[in-house]
Amino acid sequence: MNAAAAKSKTPAPPVSPVVIVGAGLAGLTVALHLADTVPVVVLAKRELTEGATAWAQGGIVGVLGNDDSIESHVRDTQDAGAGLVDVDTARFIAERSAAAVEWLVNQGVPFTPDDDGPLGLHLTREGGHAVRRIAHAADATGKAIHDQLLAAAKAHPNITLRQRWMALDLITSRHVQREEEPRCYGIYALDIDTQRVEALPARAVVLATGGAGKVYRYTTNPDTSTGDGIAMAWRAGCRVANMEFIQFHPTCLYHPQERSFLITEALRGEGGYLKLPEHVGGGRFMAAHDARMELAPRDIVARAIDFEMKKHGVDHVWLDATHLGEAFLKEHFPTVYARCMSLGIDIAKQPIPVVPAVHFTCGGVVTDLAGRSDMPGVYAVGETAYTGLHGANRLASNSLLECVVLGQTCAEHILGLPETEPAPLPGWDESQVEDADEQVVIAHNWDELRLLMWNYVGIVRTTKRLERALHRIALLRGEIDDYYANFRVSRDLLELRNLVDCAELIVRSALLRHESRGLHYSRDYPLTLPVSFPTVLMAERGLRKL
Repeated sequence: MNAAAAKSKTPAPPVSPVVIVGAGLAGLTVALHLADTVPVVVLAKRELTEGATAWAQGGIVGVLGNDDSIESHVRDTQDAGAGLVDVDTARFIAERSAAAVEWLVNQGVPFTPDDDGPLGLHLTREGGHAVRRIAHAADATGKAIHDQLLAAAKAHPNITLRQRWMALDLITSRHVQREEEPRCYGIYALDIDTQRVEALPARAVVLATGGAGKVYRYTTNPDTSTGDGIAMAWRAGCRVANMEFIQFHPTCLYHPQERSFLITEALRGEGGYLKLPEHVGGGRFMAAHDARMELAPRDIVARAIDFEMKKHGVDHVWLDATHLGEAFLKEHFPTVYARCMSLGIDIAKQPIPVVPAVHFTCGGVVTDLAGRSDMPGVYAVGETAYTGLHGANRLASNSLLECVVLGQTCAEHILGLPETEPAPLPGWDESQVEDADEQVVIAHNWDELRLLMWNYVGIVRTTKRLERALHRIALLRGEIDDYYANFRVSRDLLELRNLVDCAELIVRSALLRHESRGLHYSRDYPLTLPVSFPTVLMAERGLRKL
């Protein structure tokens, strides 16, 4: 055999896949843009259908109409973000919004049609938007999008979907004992069914795990929203920013059996009224808080509801859409109508009891517009990331747009990475741990953490409350770290570990902001400073900065 023939038979070096943590819109968008070129592994810590994307009701921004413009969308984003929006980021994403919606249409997403609308789509309006620019699939847009992209991912031969796999930590240079610039080589992940931890090599790791809403007792988020990606990136040494800005959605259904059911913002966008209960005077109240009334940005509406509830000593306010008519409500809000009807609330005849609840994490892992974090090989997309788009308060329906636009740019950057051989990764060491003896410890600490965050780090804050929260978080961290060091890991323990990291980041960020702005309102610092900057927390390890 000649040398040329021998060379032709030499097997190609193994190619590490891109590992994407999270199977929502951000993760699936990255996966679908990568999969024609490189192998992709997508991890979902619960079922593939669970996650925040499928819970999104309102829609996705698309600058499509003749009455709209890129600059108008940027202005609305800036206004909602209360002076902390990165204008270049907002413009970059707005300029690509029409293409993002068109990509979803081409993927087969069944948006609500309108023969006279741009791209044949019906556009609705939500709080903070100057015009109608929200493409939607009735009032279940997230589910329609997620179902379609998940089906496409399942059908792609180069995408491996692993449900009930939870990421533990990024595998970095310190794990492989390399004296070089810190970088990521893969990820440790727990197969929940077998309770085995594996080291997964990766040419890049994309963190698309959503936000940290479950750090609070009451949230519109699903159980998956435990801040996993933010916590993992922070522990690896990446910067995080703006974690004090936790968005409370103004209108979550007030019902003992349905605490997490969101009443879409589009219901107010189409003319729904917020009212007080009759026994404290009844009537609309938003005029006393903002000239835009029910269409003010979410931070203003949530704070107004919180103020009125405390002022009058009531458990909820009313969202009244009865004047819109039964036929209109059934056509445009079939999910809300059906869910409320199942609980004995006919929204065509009676108002809906609503309260604010934690909805969105505006801060996260600092990235550029390709999703790159401080650490080479680690990317973050969607609610996990901080790009500067949302500032001090997210504009409605910008979240799904950010996932699609930056999911594509993230994939493009990863495709430009040079080929590298997988590094040998150290296995997960369980030699010094044993099975947990009392799971009640995890459950108790989980409940205590979420309750103290709700009571001390809510819509209205004080320095004393924040300091008390930080003190208790430190005690909880000690208990959790001790438990983590001595017992085999489980999903509940890992989620609690991530939540306590995120809770500390939220509180420390809030203590550093000596003003009230957007979603952060402090009684000790009620004024808004004339000039303000993002709150950036630096990890201890020196890493490449963007």
